[in-house]
Amino acid sequence: MRFSGKTALVAGAGGGMGFEIASQLIGQGINVALADVKAQPDNIPDGPGEWIYVQCNLTDAEAVQNLVETTVDRFGGIEYLVNTLGVLWIGKDKAVEDIDMDVWDQVFNINLRSIALIVKYAVPHMKKADAAAMVHFSSIDALSGDMAPQDAYGASKAALIRLSKSLATQYAADQVRSNVILPGPALTPMQERWQGKPDLQSSVAKHIPIGRLGKAEDMANAALFLLSDNASYITGTELVVDGGLTALP
Repeated sequence: MRFSGKTALVAGAGGGMGFEIASQLIGQGINVALADVKAQPDNIPDGPGEWIYVQCNLTDAEAVQNLVETTVDRFGGIEYLVNTLGVLWIGKDKAVEDIDMDVWDQVFNINLRSIALIVKYAVPHMKKADAAAMVHFSSIDALSGDMAPQDAYGASKAALIRLSKSLATQYAADQVRSNVILPGPALTPMQERWQGKPDLQSSVAKHIPIGRLGKAEDMANAALFLLSDNASYITGTELVVDGGLTALP
């Protein structure tokens, strides 16, 4: 894939999809600022791209502003933005009738406010580039209801799709693209309920047409395509990466 820029900011890069995306970008020679509330992983690739890791609370406006300024001071600008951060609180995130509204507010704070803040402070720098792109991670859970719901999660991820479409139309004239990836079932740290349970993993995989759970690499491959110059005419859309699950009747 071809890349015209030199710097990416990856939010939620402390593990899972975000870490894999950041690692692949570094491998492509892109300079990357990795950001997460988690501590720095110990296996960030050596290069060829340069990198910095910023541990911070991405729901805090001052922290996000400092993150963006640190990235620009170090690398000179921002051409690519990836938002993978989010929480899925199984057991606490319930149907609206049953949920603690403090949990609802916390989920929206992490899954939506943080992304709005990152975009708010990053876009002015992205507009200075000849071309720029952002990719946000939603979920196939945003596309339908659920009899056993995590309503705050699903609603926040649906709102992210709407936000991305608005960003795409607002900044198209500035050559800043915005797209969304909707992962299906994937074996990442967010899905703790499947970790170390091969029988449960196999049971879930049986319902996926392609016959397996997704991996972080699958999501990273899709994200790098949407960021790359190969996708220069793609903006304001969603890419479902779910092994065919949502294609089922």
